[in-house]
Amino acid sequence: MNYHLYIGGLCLLLASCTVSSPKKGDTGKDYTSYVNPLIGSGGHGHVFVGASLPHGMVQLGPNNLSQGWDWCSGYHDSDSTIIGFAHTHLSGTGIADLGDVLFMPVTGNVDLRRKSERISATYFSTFKKENEQARPGYYAVLLDKYDVKAELTATPRVGFHKYSYPSDEESAVIINLNESAQSLMFREGTLSSGLRLLNDSTVAGYRISNEWATDHRVYFTTVFSEPILSCDSIRENTGLVTTLNFGKLASSLLVKTGISYVSEEGAMRNLEAELPGWDFDGTSLQAKTQWNEALSKIDVVCDDHTKAIFYTAFYHTMIVPSLFSDVDGMYRGADGKIHHSTGFTPYTIFSLWDTYRAVHPLYTLVDNNVPDYVNTLLDIYDRQGTLPVWHLAGNETNCMVGVHSIPVVVDACLKDFQGIDKERAYRAVSSIRSMNQNGLDHVREKGYIPADKVNWSVARALEYAIDDYAVAQLARELHYTDDCQYFLKRSKLYQEYFDGTSGFMRGKLSDGSWRTPFNPSHSIHLEDDYVEGNAWQYTWLVPHDVEGLIDLFGGQELFLNKLDSLFMVSSELNEGASIDISGMIGQYAHGNEPSHHTLYLYALAGRRWRTAELVRQVFEEFYTNTPDGLIGNEDCGQMSAWYIFSSLGFYPVNPVNGTFVFGSPLINRATIHLNNGKTLEIIANENSQKNKYIQSVKLNGKTYSHPYMSYKDLMDGGVLEYQMGENPY
Repeated sequence: MNYHLYIGGLCLLLASCTVSSPKKGDTGKDYTSYVNPLIGSGGHGHVFVGASLPHGMVQLGPNNLSQGWDWCSGYHDSDSTIIGFAHTHLSGTGIADLGDVLFMPVTGNVDLRRKSERISATYFSTFKKENEQARPGYYAVLLDKYDVKAELTATPRVGFHKYSYPSDEESAVIINLNESAQSLMFREGTLSSGLRLLNDSTVAGYRISNEWATDHRVYFTTVFSEPILSCDSIRENTGLVTTLNFGKLASSLLVKTGISYVSEEGAMRNLEAELPGWDFDGTSLQAKTQWNEALSKIDVVCDDHTKAIFYTAFYHTMIVPSLFSDVDGMYRGADGKIHHSTGFTPYTIFSLWDTYRAVHPLYTLVDNNVPDYVNTLLDIYDRQGTLPVWHLAGNETNCMVGVHSIPVVVDACLKDFQGIDKERAYRAVSSIRSMNQNGLDHVREKGYIPADKVNWSVARALEYAIDDYAVAQLARELHYTDDCQYFLKRSKLYQEYFDGTSGFMRGKLSDGSWRTPFNPSHSIHLEDDYVEGNAWQYTWLVPHDVEGLIDLFGGQELFLNKLDSLFMVSSELNEGASIDISGMIGQYAHGNEPSHHTLYLYALAGRRWRTAELVRQVFEEFYTNTPDGLIGNEDCGQMSAWYIFSSLGFYPVNPVNGTFVFGSPLINRATIHLNNGKTLEIIANENSQKNKYIQSVKLNGKTYSHPYMSYKDLMDGGVLEYQMGENPY
């Protein structure tokens, strides 16, 4: 745990060279104009704010001085301070990390040695919201303390800064390699960092940290448009903070920073390949063009308010997973070693407990990178020897419950995406049979997870049942009949937790008795049978076998009566309940992922109109075009994917059987450009706030009688037509 500063003699002052600029193109319809990146930056949304490209390695944006749960992305709308612009960020997560390699433009002589708890507290600046701009691929803000306008844009692996200083002030850039979005939360923080001066306008460095990702290594190489006149460094703990001085500047300072998870040299190659020139405006326009291309995959017709929420949601689903390999294909594997990718492009940041529910099913419609995501998950399995649970920058965090790389991999296999070896995939996902961690040994040996042996027993077991169901489907596809039956049987083990007397999923002790006392509304985050929820919310988490769940209740009528109660009981929670339980309608909690399919259970139980009513209520109450416009953590796109699917009129209740259950479309008309080259047009005739009930569904002129639509029919394209009306149906 050390730090290094390699400073050689300054080279002769060299004139900066100018090379070709990125091509400028006509974007046609400007979908980016509908996006409000600040939606979810307030409340508990935790979204990233800054400049990035779809699924890019770089997320370049501001870090506030404050840190804490609502600053997991480094930024919160309530804050008006900035300590610098970091090149990596998480978006919508409930734990902080990344937000590292901080650059801060300053003026005058900033004394970093002044006593303070944190060096950043000696140089931070305030800003005014009216002096802030944010759009896809671009961010700008005026730093009050220094009167510096900072503008940011990006290529996939390069952050591009433009700093406009007052002409009569000495200009400088502070590079902070100690702080991140996580520094004050837990674990050790920065373990090691270093900076080298390669010539009078180029620096290279690294930061190694133990935060949420226990071995996070990021490297960078930066080229400045003006020569560095002098530098000064100070150590803060094990991190390095360096000031680079540029004197008085007649024009803006341009700063290009390549990022790599492999090496400083890799960062330089990324920079040279993606951003050889100095055309900031051209690069920003190119970023806008790429975002327009990505957002144009779904073209919607609706009111402006809905359009802003829809395209912001779509934008949020494309921040992660993010690129994890350099332009030459080199990447850091889950074994900590450097590899060259063959036949796939590695990605990182897989919030699988959240995203398996709707984000990845959305990708199977409109994202051509699905085989890369799946092959990345399989590569992680090969390298670390276990299936990924929540993977971050080459590290397994093991966050949350279940092993939800399984449904993501299986869903892509069953949908016949090319470039995925199904046998290899099956070897990986079927390994859950012999896993022992987090209660899986009890699943195999006892048939249930004892609540007095394993924490979060009910939550774990219900999620494992979904995973087992997924494995069974791939076993059936590959004609492994015995395996299929084995995993289907395990997928039914959710029944072990159902108490027919109370009508809830409950914790069961080693002796087979129910844990007492029992309160279905009670939740204590770290000492309970449920994670981020309670019995009211988890009882419905059987999306893979809704018919079986209905049978447990004694039939459709009793099932619907209990489901009605979910939305009618008091929303009151006990003291100490998880803060993630939010977005309440009764004890339904839209702010957290285990509830996201629950509204659609009505449609599968024969009461479609009730699904329509509740879906519309969620639209109205929990999604707005404001900074606090998300009711819970955005969670790497899941909160947004629910909105995208639901506003189009259907939702993937079962994440691996290729069906989408109808609800109530909010969009009047939509055109989906599917990733197989076909187009699906959606029309909601006579749709309105009053006419929220689907009266009939037609696909290519033929009546569609099921309460759901199949993936195959959807991907065949054509016209999906809803007839809307005011009478429940």
